[in-house]
Amino acid sequence: MTSETATVDKSGERVRRMFAEIAPRYDLLNHVLSLNIDRYWRWKTLKLLKLQSGIPFLDVCTGTGDLAIAASRSLRAETEVVGSDFCAEMLDFARKKQSKLAEPRPNLRFVEADTMELPFADGFFQAVSVAFGLRNVADTKAGLEEMKRVCRDGGTVAILEFSKPNLIGLKQLYEFYFKSVLPRVGNSVAKNSSEAYQYLPQSVSEFPSGEQLATVLREVGLKNVQWRPMTFGVVTLYTGTK
Repeated sequence: MTSETATVDKSGERVRRMFAEIAPRYDLLNHVLSLNIDRYWRWKTLKLLKLQSGIPFLDVCTGTGDLAIAASRSLRAETEVVGSDFCAEMLDFARKKQSKLAEPRPNLRFVEADTMELPFADGFFQAVSVAFGLRNVADTKAGLEEMKRVCRDGGTVAILEFSKPNLIGLKQLYEFYFKSVLPRVGNSVAKNSSEAYQYLPQSVSEFPSGEQLATVLREVGLKNVQWRPMTFGVVTLYTGTK
């Protein structure tokens, strides 16, 4: 297979192993490599979702739980918030962060689960989100269909994901940063994880963005699909209604 036609290996075991390896430095790397803008992206996502207290909320591919924890803080304490991920090592750090919250959130829980086989009832959550994780799911459509299944009728499925800016100059700078700078910085902070930080730009490059991903959301049956570029198109928030 030529390099032009090669695709990223997103087999579950490979992705799980990579993220288990970088789990101890995952948060630090996210903040450093995004220049700390990732906090804003998550805040904006929750603001646009307009979550209601008293109705459960799910964040899949939650990693170390940043979006789930932020959601739990924005909702009344009795509102169930669930973060799911298939990497146990990432969830260990999510639970440690939860234990250090100034105000305990007993209704925030983390569940080890594959996004393509979620252990939740149909229509249970008011909204289902994924932040920077959908591209790591082996079958994008299968993951979206599961997210839609566990979302209640009228609820929102939201995807926050890296995208490819088109602005001349920024596009070239972005590609250089992702392909040359990010792997080196990532490996210097999280030793022996060069594979993970080579995988990141490869997975972003091959993953659909903009109208391409919006089309996939429509294909799985989501309605009122919208997409909102952030930070000059570096990331995009996609939403669809069940």
